[in-house]
Amino acid sequence: VLGPRGLMPNPRVGTVTPDVAAAVKASKGGAVEFRVEKAGIVHAGVGKASFELDALAENIRAFADAVTRAKPSGAKGNYVQRISVTSTMGPGVKVELASLQA
Repeated sequence: VLGPRGLMPNPRVGTVTPDVAAAVKASKGGAVEFRVEKAGIVHAGVGKASFELDALAENIRAFADAVTRAKPSGAKGNYVQRISVTSTMGPGVKVELASLQA
Protein backbone atom coordinates (compact mmCIF):
# COMPACT_ATOMS: atom_id res chain seq x y z
CA VAL A 1 0.00 0.00 0.00
CA LEU A 2 3.01 2.30 0.49
CA GLY A 3 4.05 4.48 -2.42
CA PRO A 4 7.50 4.64 -4.01
CA ARG A 5 8.80 6.94 -1.26
CA GLY A 6 7.43 4.69 1.50
CA LEU A 7 4.76 7.19 2.59
CA MET A 8 1.37 6.21 3.90
CA PRO A 9 -1.73 7.50 2.06
CA ASN A 10 -2.90 10.78 3.55
CA PRO A 11 -6.40 12.33 3.46
CA ARG A 12 -4.95 15.88 3.48
CA VAL A 13 -3.14 15.30 0.17
CA GLY A 14 -6.14 13.65 -1.46
CA THR A 15 -4.69 10.12 -1.63
CA VAL A 16 -7.44 8.85 0.70
CA THR A 17 -11.07 9.94 0.54
CA PRO A 18 -14.34 8.51 1.86
CA ASP A 19 -16.25 9.91 -1.15
CA VAL A 20 -14.67 8.43 -4.27
CA ALA A 21 -17.37 9.74 -6.63
CA ALA A 22 -16.77 13.35 -5.54
CA ALA A 23 -13.00 12.93 -5.88
CA VAL A 24 -13.35 11.58 -9.43
CA LYS A 25 -15.77 14.38 -10.37
CA ALA A 26 -13.41 17.05 -8.98
CA SER A 27 -10.46 15.53 -10.78
CA LYS A 28 -12.27 15.41 -14.11
CA GLY A 29 -13.72 18.87 -13.50
CA GLY A 30 -10.32 20.52 -13.47
CA ALA A 31 -9.25 20.50 -9.83
CA VAL A 32 -5.69 21.81 -9.61
CA GLU A 33 -3.40 19.88 -7.29
CA PHE A 34 0.18 20.88 -6.66
CA ARG A 35 2.85 20.26 -4.08
CA VAL A 36 5.45 22.66 -2.73
CA GLU A 37 9.00 21.83 -1.69
CA LYS A 38 10.63 23.41 1.35
CA ALA A 39 12.63 25.71 -0.95
CA GLY A 40 9.40 27.11 -2.42
CA ILE A 41 9.48 25.17 -5.69
CA VAL A 42 6.01 24.17 -6.90
CA HIS A 43 5.38 21.01 -8.94
CA ALA A 44 2.25 20.01 -10.82
CA GLY A 45 1.17 18.12 -13.91
CA VAL A 46 -0.51 20.37 -16.46
CA GLY A 47 -0.91 18.05 -19.43
CA LYS A 48 0.60 15.43 -21.69
CA ALA A 49 2.79 15.71 -24.77
CA SER A 50 -0.21 14.62 -26.86
CA PHE A 51 -2.27 17.69 -25.82
CA GLU A 52 -2.92 20.48 -28.29
CA LEU A 53 -0.84 23.65 -27.82
CA ASP A 54 -3.90 25.72 -26.86
CA ALA A 55 -4.98 23.18 -24.24
CA LEU A 56 -1.51 23.14 -22.67
CA ALA A 57 -1.38 26.94 -22.60
CA GLU A 58 -4.81 27.08 -20.95
CA ASN A 59 -3.77 24.51 -18.34
CA ILE A 60 -0.56 26.42 -17.56
CA ARG A 61 -2.52 29.67 -17.14
CA ALA A 62 -5.05 27.93 -14.85
CA PHE A 63 -2.23 26.46 -12.77
CA ALA A 64 -0.45 29.82 -12.45
CA ASP A 65 -3.76 31.42 -11.45
CA ALA A 66 -4.36 28.73 -8.79
CA VAL A 67 -0.88 29.28 -7.33
CA THR A 68 -1.40 33.05 -7.28
CA ARG A 69 -4.78 32.65 -5.53
CA ALA A 70 -3.17 30.35 -2.95
CA LYS A 71 -0.75 33.12 -1.91
CA PRO A 72 -0.84 33.59 1.87
CA SER A 73 -2.06 37.01 3.03
CA GLY A 74 1.21 37.60 4.89
CA ALA A 75 3.41 37.03 1.84
CA LYS A 76 4.99 40.21 0.50
CA GLY A 77 6.59 41.05 -2.83
CA ASN A 78 6.48 38.98 -6.00
CA TYR A 79 4.97 35.62 -5.12
CA VAL A 80 5.94 33.98 -8.43
CA GLN A 81 9.49 34.77 -9.50
CA ARG A 82 10.18 32.30 -12.32
CA ILE A 83 8.24 29.70 -14.27
CA SER A 84 9.59 26.87 -16.38
CA VAL A 85 7.79 24.03 -18.12
CA THR A 86 9.37 20.64 -18.73
CA SER A 87 8.50 17.11 -19.71
CA THR A 88 9.21 14.35 -17.21
CA MET A 89 12.82 13.80 -18.21
CA GLY A 90 13.33 16.71 -20.61
CA PRO A 91 14.98 20.10 -20.37
CA GLY A 92 13.05 23.02 -18.89
CA VAL A 93 11.75 25.90 -20.99
CA LYS A 94 11.43 29.29 -19.30
CA VAL A 95 8.05 31.04 -19.50
CA GLU A 96 7.69 34.83 -19.32
CA LEU A 97 5.51 35.88 -16.40
CA ALA A 98 3.90 38.63 -18.50
CA SER A 99 2.65 36.07 -21.04
CA LEU A 100 0.51 34.39 -18.37
CA GLN A 101 -1.39 37.57 -17.56
CA ALA A 102 -2.42 38.02 -21.20
